[in-house]
Amino acid sequence: MRAREPDRAGTVDVDGITIAYEAFGEGQSTVLLMPTWCVVDSRAWKLQVPYLSRHFRVVTWDGPGNGASSRPRHVAAYAPGAHVRYALAVLDAVGVERATAIASSGGTHRTLQMAADHPERVEALAFVGPHNPLVEDRAHEVTRAFAAGDLERFLAVFMAAAFSEPHSSKAIEDGIEWGHGTTMEILEAALVGDRCDDLAAYRALCERISQPVLVVQGADDRLTPEQHGRILAEAIGDNARLVLIEGGGHRADLRDPVRFSLLLRDFLRAVAGEEREIGSWRRSTARPPRALYLSSPIGLGHVRRDVAIASELRVLRPDLEISWLAQDPVTHVLTEAGERIHPASRHLSNESAHFTRESTGHDLHCFRAWRRMDELLVANFMVLHDVIEAEHYDLIVADEAWEADHFLHENPELKRGAFAWLTDFVGWLPTEGAPPEDAALAADYNAEMIEHVARYPWIRDRAIFVGDPDDVVPHDFGPDLPSIRTWTEQHFEFPGYITGFASHELDIEQLRAELGFHPDERICVASVGGSGIGTALLQAIIDAFPEVKRKLPDLRMLVVTGPRIDPHSLGPLQDGLSATGYVRDLYRLLAACDLGIVQGGLTTAMELTANRRPFLYFPLLRHFEQQIHVPHRLDRYRAGRRMDLSSIDADELAAAIVAELQRPIDYLPVETDGARRAAELISELV
Repeated sequence: MRAREPDRAGTVDVDGITIAYEAFGEGQSTVLLMPTWCVVDSRAWKLQVPYLSRHFRVVTWDGPGNGASSRPRHVAAYAPGAHVRYALAVLDAVGVERATAIASSGGTHRTLQMAADHPERVEALAFVGPHNPLVEDRAHEVTRAFAAGDLERFLAVFMAAAFSEPHSSKAIEDGIEWGHGTTMEILEAALVGDRCDDLAAYRALCERISQPVLVVQGADDRLTPEQHGRILAEAIGDNARLVLIEGGGHRADLRDPVRFSLLLRDFLRAVAGEEREIGSWRRSTARPPRALYLSSPIGLGHVRRDVAIASELRVLRPDLEISWLAQDPVTHVLTEAGERIHPASRHLSNESAHFTRESTGHDLHCFRAWRRMDELLVANFMVLHDVIEAEHYDLIVADEAWEADHFLHENPELKRGAFAWLTDFVGWLPTEGAPPEDAALAADYNAEMIEHVARYPWIRDRAIFVGDPDDVVPHDFGPDLPSIRTWTEQHFEFPGYITGFASHELDIEQLRAELGFHPDERICVASVGGSGIGTALLQAIIDAFPEVKRKLPDLRMLVVTGPRIDPHSLGPLQDGLSATGYVRDLYRLLAACDLGIVQGGLTTAMELTANRRPFLYFPLLRHFEQQIHVPHRLDRYRAGRRMDLSSIDADELAAAIVAELQRPIDYLPVETDGARRAAELISELV
């Protein structure tokens, strides 16, 4: 799923070659993101487009040889002059007279050519990791891999060199995927077409550039070393500004997307002569403390506990103003609770929808889905950044808002105010039967997180694990990495579990009467939460219901689809079986039922545990949290019966339902004061 879909897409025909383009946003200034060497397509700009298009009009296009454009094999199609014609045709197609052109690596020559030959169309220039023929090429290993003619081998070597920074596996993976959109023959034609042997002419070309220029260069770039950017800036002259990234590799736009996007934004504003808007302000002595609350949108469990924490925070600090940066389906709960949703929330990319699209039936490779959510995470962090840059907040509370935690550690200078981090699991882990690369990638993510916390321990002013130390899995983070439990005990506080309600205060008989349940019937509630994943489980339950009803005539079943699944999509239902969508205060329904059937999400399972209800739970296949972290916690509480949807038929499911209704309950009690204890820990920060 893309973080930002184009507002307009099309093609132009230039010299018989089809060039595909996309346009985003409606800003007064236009940013033209140029293609580089056709080893990648315009998706290589995916981490910049969502942010820049909120401030400017953004146009991207695929050069010939990759993406949605033609794949000519003749050298002339890849010459700088040809690319200039393609770029101008794209600008004409979207009705843009003048733009700032931004290029990376092999896109440098053609972009310089366009700016020199058509200064009336190019307002300014920016380059990242520019290739400069004035500097000797020293990427010998890459050159040898290219000469061997094996695309797979070349892409592996090239992308490893392009993304040389630690923990670059996702960028390398993306680069290899994009590289499969072309061939070695096309890459060779593109290299020959763009080759510049006349260095005097190239230097003269640089000297013709009169527009403002930004050059962003990684000091550890292994494809175009530091001299490429430095000498390019020197050749252009006083109108060029060089920004050197210490420790940076070839593509800062993909490996340091936050800082790079902010560099571009500030450069573009300076080019346009924009002055920063000056808003109203209040003296600090008169201002009540303010908190910005971020709650994970993957399901509805996080927001229920977060609303409970926020309520306790207001008891401890009545003067605290709380705003929420939130997205669907979290906003359902917040609106009902009367909470203030920050207007910038409309800019957030929907993470819950992404996970739904990543699922198939009852299968969700959660870790891979999270990796493929990188552009959404960057886009959403940039929304957060704009909010805390424009407004002062004394405190940010982030409940599994992974982008906030990750990018604050990557960009510690952007932290403003105290930061409280909450999570109910620690450690990315491969599921049983996963390929070896999953274990290696998960360990790499864990190692990066451990390094972040060690390097910048002050980013997390308070780290809270929602539960007790025994709820942490007894695994290691990976080879040569510490024990998850030991590390978590060293770096987190433990307020106990947070249900968001007090189970001991519920009168079950009164609750059943309020819900319209009859004393002589047994109620089974099947729920799949708020993520939009779960139709396969609900359908299996519906298929098993006739046999259950035959064995238990007094059983009535209610299917709760949540806010993202249409209950009518389940088809006609027989007597005794009904379906409904989103249910406010679902915990009341679960507390009143005689049996629950749920997925492997922590919240609904722990709500059933807290209310001492028997339940079956079906963890999503390949979902490491539901397959590893949640079962560990439920086993500790002696709660629930774990089931595998892939290995059970309707009759077996019916038998399990009947058996579980007769199971004696001996669960451990669930904490009732977790929200208060968490609020006490957080309130100390304001």
